[in-house]
Formats: sequence, C-alpha cells, structure tokens
Amino acid sequence: MVPSAEIFAALVHISPLRELSYRSSLPRGTNVDRLGRYPKGGLRLPESRGLLHSYRQSYSSGSERSMADAPSYFHLHLISDATGETLIAVGRAAAAQYAKVMPVEHVYPLVRTAKQLERVLGEIEESPGIILYTLLDDHLVEKLEGKCRELGLPCLSVLGPVLNLFRAYLGAESTHKVGAQHTLNAEYFRRIDALNYTMLHDDGQMADDLEEADVVLLGVSRTSKTPTSIYLANRGVKTANIPLVPGVPLPPHVERLKNPLVVGLFATAERIVQIRQNRLLGLKVQREDDQYIDREAVAAEIAASRRLCSKHNWPVIDVTRRSIEETAAAVLAFLVERRRQRAVS
Repeated sequence: MVPSAEIFAALVHISPLRELSYRSSLPRGTNVDRLGRYPKGGLRLPESRGLLHSYRQSYSSGSERSMADAPSYFHLHLISDATGETLIAVGRAAAAQYAKVMPVEHVYPLVRTAKQLERVLGEIEESPGIILYTLLDDHLVEKLEGKCRELGLPCLSVLGPVLNLFRAYLGAESTHKVGAQHTLNAEYFRRIDALNYTMLHDDGQMADDLEEADVVLLGVSRTSKTPTSIYLANRGVKTANIPLVPGVPLPPHVERLKNPLVVGLFATAERIVQIRQNRLLGLKVQREDDQYIDREAVAAEIAASRRLCSKHNWPVIDVTRRSIEETAAAVLAFLVERRRQRAVS
C-alpha cells in the first residue's frame, strides 16, 4: 500500500529523482542482472526481491519496467553507530538525482549493540529497500550484510571505500573510533559560540556589536536570512542578520562596518509575494490591501535593497531558486575570498 500524502509530509524526506537506475519490482523469481560484486562493505544487488512500490505495475519487453510507469517510492534505510548525519547527507544527495521516485527514509542512529541491530533488521525485513550504513563494529557489519544477502537487498558501507582509499594512501589503519568527528574539541566549541552569537543577533537584535560578527546578512522580509544565519553558525561562522524594512533607515553604524562581510540577499518579487502570502495564510491573516504582499511595493523594496548593496559594494545573492545550503555555500565562498584578499594585502 502506498503511504498517503500526509504520511509522506510528516515522516518522509521527498527528493525528486530523474531516472530509474536499475530494474526492480519484477515478478517473483525473475533475476535482475548483476552489475558487479564488491568485497566486504561494498554494494550487493538483489536477485529477485522487488524494492520499489507503485499503484501501477507496467513492464516492457524483456520484463523491464517502463519509465512512464516508474515506481512512486522506495524505502531507504540509513544505519549509523553515531548521529547518522553523514548517511542522511549522502542518501539525500544520491536520491536528488532521480525524478521518478521518492525515498521513504528510515534513520537508525546510535546502533552499537547486537540487540539494537536486531530491531533494525526487523524493520528492514518489513519494509525492504536500499540499505546504507556507517558501522565500525565488524560483528555488526557481518550480521547486517548477512541479513541483506539473505533478503536479497542492496547494502553499502558509505565510509568503507573512503577509509580504504585513506588506508592505501596513508599506509595506516583507522582508529575505528565511533563518532570521531563529534569530538568536543576547539572546533566544536567554536561552533557553539557561533550559534549563541547568531541567535542573539537574529532579526536586527543587539546591532551595536556587529563588528564581532564574521558575516552580516541584509535583506527584505522572507529572503531566508534567519535559516541561512543558523546554517552558517553551525559551520562556525558568527552571523548576524538585519531586515530591511520600508521606511525604517538602516542603522548608520552598519554602513561603517569594517570586520564582518556584509552580504545582501534578494529574490524575485513574485517569489517573495508568494512566500509572504503563504505566511499570512498560515497565520490566518487576510490583508489584501497590505503593501506587504503588493507586487509593486515588494519590487520597490527589492530594488532599494539592491541599490543599498551596490552603494557600499556589498556582494548580493539571488536566493529565488537556492536552497539554504546553496545560499550558505555562496556566502562562505565570498568569505573565503575576502579573507584570502586580506591575507595577501
């Protein structure tokens, strides 16, 4: 049975996919061509078990599924002995390359004992699909891979190939330390400090000490200033953001900032009006005559913000079609280049 839209919205990360990468959901007993065998920790492809699910079941000659009737969703199991952040990032990056199928994510963090893994294997058996894992315990890996072979499911160690490459180049064994990237070191506390600073300087608050910031984001309402600031803070970048409001002048000291990189965020008027209208609907507010959602007024806001940035030679980023991650990456690129220029000057 295909999950309802409500279940997808609440529990599933839905990623657009562009093509069906291998044949599945074939009639029981039909073999899928093997695409290659890998050593322990590598990819294993199923011989007969279908992984993809759809209302329609259409097959072309040779028992291959027609792209017109591609499946609607599949189960993606992400098993980690740490937080699972690496797996989630890799899984979503791969899934985003396809437009016909949506992954139903099952995330299992902190799996470190055989008992915990048993529960995971039970869920995999109930909802067969693709399995990605980052487990360092050899016994857990053998148990997981053995069960996947038994069920005929694809199973891949995400870090395995990378660790093998490092070992071959460095000539040294890894420490096999679980969650090693989450050590409470100076870098960790720098990120916490950046998060604290960013939360205190959100939406124009405490604008008197902006010289301590690494980045200051400016933009009209609904240009993703706050989420971008938080994302940057999680990367250790102290970020403040200031809204540009019609009729409210920018604090004079902002225009005189020397230390932080000031970046302007903007989007098309149509996009901002759409987001603002949705926000008002969510708040159950109806103000049709409000300049807040008037297209011409919004266009004037955007033009004024761009003139301000041009006046001070501040870089700008069009966030119309950018995700938060992409916007943050663009800001970081500006920051790296600025620091490089200051280092050589």
